[in-house]
Amino acid sequence: MNEQHVKGAVDKVVGKAKEVAGRVTGNRRLETEGKVDQAKGAVRNAAGDAKDAGKKAIDSIKNAASKH
Repeated sequence: MNEQHVKGAVDKVVGKAKEVAGRVTGNRRLETEGKVDQAKGAVRNAAGDAKDAGKKAIDSIKNAASKH
């Protein structure tokens, strides 16, 4: 888990809280803001996944090169 995963999780939680608060109070702007924050969190998680995959690929190449 890297920094992007942590930030993504925080965005999702904050976004869900805003969405629910907006829905309960009838504040459509806050509800929409929450949905946007959740989407931003999903994007950050995807970026974190890509970063992890890239790091694993580089590590794999380094390991393979050091064996030969």
